[in-house]
Amino acid sequence: MNKSVKIALECALAALIVLVAWLTVKSVQKPVEFKKEVAARSQVAIQRLKDIRTLQVAFKSENGRFSPTMDSLKMFYESGKMAIVMQVGSMDDSLAVANTEAIKKANKKLKPEEVLVKLQEAYKQGTPVVYSITTQIPVKDTLFNNRPDFCIDSLAYIPFSGGIKTEMESDIKLVSGVHVPLFEARMPYKALCKGLDNQQRINLDAERRDMNKYEGLQVGSITAPNNNAGNWE
Repeated sequence: MNKSVKIALECALAALIVLVAWLTVKSVQKPVEFKKEVAARSQVAIQRLKDIRTLQVAFKSENGRFSPTMDSLKMFYESGKMAIVMQVGSMDDSLAVANTEAIKKANKKLKPEEVLVKLQEAYKQGTPVVYSITTQIPVKDTLFNNRPDFCIDSLAYIPFSGGIKTEMESDIKLVSGVHVPLFEARMPYKALCKGLDNQQRINLDAERRDMNKYEGLQVGSITAPNNNAGNWE
């Protein structure tokens, strides 16, 4: 074997070694990079699911049930109103509490709304009292008003999915003899991980199934009350 051929073979062998080493590192890094990207995407998805939960809880407080669709939830946000209870005075103020009880006792034959007027008049005259008033405030002016980047339209879609819609359901079920409103919103990994390594996503779904867990992110449950918890909590 002449010298030039030997050098060529040594170079080819060195290149092969480098290639094998690179492929080995790449195969090890692939699941690591996948998990890192899933974690980043999940943060965005979780925030949307939390926002859906916030709106659903507000919707239920006004309607006695959860919204069955994203369209009705959006309408509630954009044009609905919610009751806000405001307290005047403090229950820790013994004088205010005593004055309040005295006014209520003196006007016990009046309707509650008429007693409230008496308390308001006393407060305006400088008498310490305690009472609550309920006002209707637009949902849009109450929820997320400290989030300038909040977009109601984005809640209908799973992030990074290319426009796949968030899955959502609501129901009222009999639990221990009581009718309980329930809802759930879901974002399956199949949609959330769109564009990522498909085999890694299949492996992730398999891991979730093995643990008897939903193959994605979910808040609430229509099968059993869970206090509207998210499966990431």
